[in-house]
Amino acid sequence: MSQDLIAAKRYAKALFDVARESDRVAQFEQELGKVIAVFNENPDLFKLIKHPGIEADVKIGLIKQIFDADVSEVVINTLKLLIQRRREGSLEAFVTAYSKIASDALGQANATVYSPVELSETELGTIAETFGKLTGKRIRVESVLDKRLLGGIQVRIGDRLYDGSLAGKLERLHKTLNQSQAL
Repeated sequence: MSQDLIAAKRYAKALFDVARESDRVAQFEQELGKVIAVFNENPDLFKLIKHPGIEADVKIGLIKQIFDADVSEVVINTLKLLIQRRREGSLEAFVTAYSKIASDALGQANATVYSPVELSETELGTIAETFGKLTGKRIRVESVLDKRLLGGIQVRIGDRLYDGSLAGKLERLHKTLNQSQAL
């Protein structure tokens, strides 16, 4: 495991401890999501924040200017700390680690649903309910359109893939037939 990833997890755990004490775990997760969304929408800004030739004070000033209205002081201070310690390159890993810790603590899991057609809110709700019963967690669903699928859906929760796609079913049928012929 790289040093940046280890450090990112350590910072995430520290922020989580503060969030849990102040009962703001979900709030901090949302705020960190906003921060990453801004950086994803503005990759040049993220390059600027990560650039080693730019002074930490300039970067911190930018962070305050951009996020002061939308992000709590605790999260801004954590971002400042990452910058001061020259860990701004591990920001994405930090947010991912915090999100995982927070989701586990809140009994939540994120599911990405891949489908060949756009799914309705009702269908996504049914999927969330079904997988919630299966995992014992409250599922937050994100829908992704995947035109490569012929039919059915694939659901990814963490590192598990539940394959209910037509291609997956055909593959499992093919394996079963091959195994039965081998006997």
